[in-house]
Amino acid sequence: MGRPSVRHKLVDAALDVFEAHGFNGASVQDLTDAAGVPKGSFYNHFDSKEKLALEALQAYIARNGIEVLHDEKLAPLERLRRHFRANWKTMKDRGYRSGCFLGSLSSEIADSHEISRAEFGRLFHLWSTAIASVIAEAQTQGAIAPTADAKVLGRFVLHAWQGTLIRAKVVRGDQPYDDFVAMVFGTLLAPPPAAAAPAQASKSALRRK
Repeated sequence: MGRPSVRHKLVDAALDVFEAHGFNGASVQDLTDAAGVPKGSFYNHFDSKEKLALEALQAYIARNGIEVLHDEKLAPLERLRRHFRANWKTMKDRGYRSGCFLGSLSSEIADSHEISRAEFGRLFHLWSTAIASVIAEAQTQGAIAPTADAKVLGRFVLHAWQGTLIRAKVVRGDQPYDDFVAMVFGTLLAPPPAAAAPAQASKSALRRK
């Protein structure tokens, strides 16, 4: 493989710098120092710090494990579990200090950067739509009760996930994730009573043997 370009170095470095210091806390000098490139080269590739942040965000999304939501070899709910489990592992590996880059960047600059706000909205929509599609499939298969709108559920689960990551930064422990899993998979997306009954009956039969 060839050596990474200045542009690629800046994008890779931007993820670490923005996650460590925030968008407003990071200067162009911070970004070029982290990338190991001359400061003057920045504007040869990006019109602004915002443009770099949005490109770094695209790189983050590509690495965020969303592809598992489309893996039809897995049962729908297992796809969801693996998706959130992988994202939580990243959070945990970073000492609970760095959550979702999309969520963090949105909360920091959506009010002040209109172009970015529109992009955040688009990405959140794509993410919640992917979740909703998996939920709808689970409903069709009878793994989830079909009483709630899958699109609303998809948006709500993503809302809950973003809140989970924010809370984890404060408590720096697993409780927010454990609560998320318990409520989302144990209650919100639990099997309907008709589907749960045979499984419970089987467990009772095993206990009698």
